[in-house]
Amino acid sequence: MTRIKHLENKGFFIFDDDEKETLAELTYKKNGDILIFDHTYVSDKLRNQGIAGKLLNTAVIYARENKFKIKPVCSYVVKKFESPEFDDVNIDK
Repeated sequence: MTRIKHLENKGFFIFDDDEKETLAELTYKKNGDILIFDHTYVSDKLRNQGIAGKLLNTAVIYARENKFKIKPVCSYVVKKFESPEFDDVNIDK
């Protein structure tokens, strides 16, 4: 099972077993109580496993638990945030 690691004020990551290679990431910049989701990447090694969605769900849970709003900038997050399930954390709603 791939483990998502949160690096405070940087993003949510999945590393290889040695933590030398980043296999997936959803990065953000923090501006007060706003998390600006600016980049999502999934390595070919993890493609087609729903990893980007798992990263996003973990990040949204973190935002909700800590009363942050999210500014979607990354094209993947912008598309996902068209769903009303994210309206509570979407700063643009």
